[in-house]
Amino acid sequence: MPRPAGVQLPGPRSLTRPARLRPGARVAVVAPSGPVPGERLEAGLEILRNWDLVPVVMPHVRGRHPELSYLAGSDEERARDLTEAWCDPSVSAVICARGGYGAQRMVDLLDWTAIRAAGPKILVGYSDITALHEAFAMRMGLATLHGPMAGAAAFLKDTRTQESLRATLFEPESVRTLGLETARTMVPGRARGITLGGCVSLLAADLGTPQARTSARGGLLLIEDVGEEDYRLDRVLTQLLRSGWLEGVAGVALGSWAECGPYERVRAVLQNRLGGLGVPVVEEFGFGHGVPALTLPFGVPAVLDADACTLTLEVPALV
Repeated sequence: MPRPAGVQLPGPRSLTRPARLRPGARVAVVAPSGPVPGERLEAGLEILRNWDLVPVVMPHVRGRHPELSYLAGSDEERARDLTEAWCDPSVSAVICARGGYGAQRMVDLLDWTAIRAAGPKILVGYSDITALHEAFAMRMGLATLHGPMAGAAAFLKDTRTQESLRATLFEPESVRTLGLETARTMVPGRARGITLGGCVSLLAADLGTPQARTSARGGLLLIEDVGEEDYRLDRVLTQLLRSGWLEGVAGVALGSWAECGPYERVRAVLQNRLGGLGVPVVEEFGFGHGVPALTLPFGVPAVLDADACTLTLEVPALV
C-alpha cells in the first residue's frame, strides 16, 4: 500500500507547537474510541467550565455503535466528529473524552487535507489516543499533549492530575521540569531528544501501517500501558526491539503499568528488555493510567536526567 500524502518523519524531530489557551476558549470534546459514561462526561465538562473554558460536545460523544458496544458510534461518525471539531475556527483545542479502543479504526477516515489546512490546535488524550498522537505527528507535524481526558477517572478525582493539565494548557512555561517524587533511576545517565510515546502496545500495533513512524531514533521515549500481563509486555517490547524501531533511542521514561500485575514482575520485564539499550531509563515517572498522571508533551526537545529523575523541556509545551 502506498503511503498517503502528508508529513513524512523517519524519526522524532521538533514539531509545531500549538498556542496556549486563554480564558473563554472553546474546546471540543470528542470520543474517538470507546463510549463515555454520561455521569463521568458531565463531571469532566464541569471541571473544564470551572477553568473558564467553553466545552463543545461533538454529536457522537454520547453515542454507541449498534453492534460493537466497545465503540462510541461508527468509525465514520467518530472520524467526522474529530474532523469537524478540528476544522471549526472557533475551537482552540480538542480534548478526548476517553480511550478504550477504536482510534486505529477511524484514523484513516479523518480528512487530513482539511485538518492540515485548519492549522495547529491542541490535542489532549492518552491510552488508545496514542494512535492519534502518532498520526498528528506523522501527517501534520504537530506536537500534542499526553494528558488526562474529560471522562477519565483520574481527571475527575485527582487534583494533582487536574492541575498538571490546567497549568500546561494556560501557563506552559510553569511546567518545564516534569517528574514525580516516586520516580526512580533504572539506568543512570542524561540524554537529550524529542519526546514521543504513549501506550506501548499501541506503538507496537502501529508498526507497518502506511503512515507509521519508522524509528524512535533521537527520541526520548515516554511509555506506559494498562491491563497487559508481564509476558504480553515482553512480547510488545520484543517486537519493537526486533523491528529495529528502538535503535538509536536517546532515553526512556516509564510511566504507570496499571492492572499489569505485581510491579516487581513488570519491572523485571522492563529492565530485561530496555536495560540493555545503553541509554538512561527512569521508572515510575508518573504519567499514564495511574494517579496522579502528569501531562507530558510529545514532539518537543527535552533533557531526560535519569539520576535526578526529571524531564526538562527546552521549550514550553505550547506557545
